[in-house]
Amino acid sequence: MLSEAVRIELADELAVAERERVAIDPLVARHPEIDVVDAYEIQLLNIRHRVSNGAKVVGHKVGLSSKAMQQMMGVDEPDYGHLLAEMEVFEDRPVPAANYLFPRVEVEVGFVLGADLPGEECTEADVLAATTAFAPAIELIDSRIRDWKIGLCDTISDNASSAGFVLGPERVAPGDIDIKAIDAVLTRNGEVVAEGRSDAVLGDPVIAVAWLARKVAGFGVRLKAGDIVLPGSCTRAIDARPGDSFLAEFAGLGSVRLRFE
Repeated sequence: MLSEAVRIELADELAVAERERVAIDPLVARHPEIDVVDAYEIQLLNIRHRVSNGAKVVGHKVGLSSKAMQQMMGVDEPDYGHLLAEMEVFEDRPVPAANYLFPRVEVEVGFVLGADLPGEECTEADVLAATTAFAPAIELIDSRIRDWKIGLCDTISDNASSAGFVLGPERVAPGDIDIKAIDAVLTRNGEVVAEGRSDAVLGDPVIAVAWLARKVAGFGVRLKAGDIVLPGSCTRAIDARPGDSFLAEFAGLGSVRLRFE
């Protein structure tokens, strides 16, 4: 494990990298002794700092929620990051690609919570009972680590590589759609670049949200009414370039757009 002084130093490095858009070398290469606890504490140092300066946590995202990604990273569970109000982007406003280092987009079925979730004992039934609606979503991911050369502790420390999110206007109640069978298609500038289905997320995105509620409880965090939860991507991540226009379409759930300038 790392000392508190080193955790603070690495958190500061990541914060500067994001603010100044200058990537840093992988943490795991420079500090091979880093572990998952260190990484989450580094993430929390930066989140707490941002909140103390006026940022608001509006939800969480789950990463590494496909078996393929877990195998690639050599882990047997997902990871998570925080969603802040200042990270939200919008369909009607182009996003400057220059605000990011290596932006990519992922297609997700967003959960909008209408009630608080339990902590350590949270079940899939609890998640469905607390979910007001599913929403079409795109997560904008980025890495402050040079060239996306990341290990598990790099991405966790770096807020699970999260950078932004956008929700489409449609809202569908859990009882009105099969959350495990939502087909999704992503186009970039009119060309299909990725296709997938919602059950790519651990076989059922609800499992990812229940896991998240239990996991964050260990850090004294609860998922609350009004929170947005992004459970993981239905498709592979796609690079975003200046001028790109993305459209994610979900069978029975609507669509969401994201444009870059």
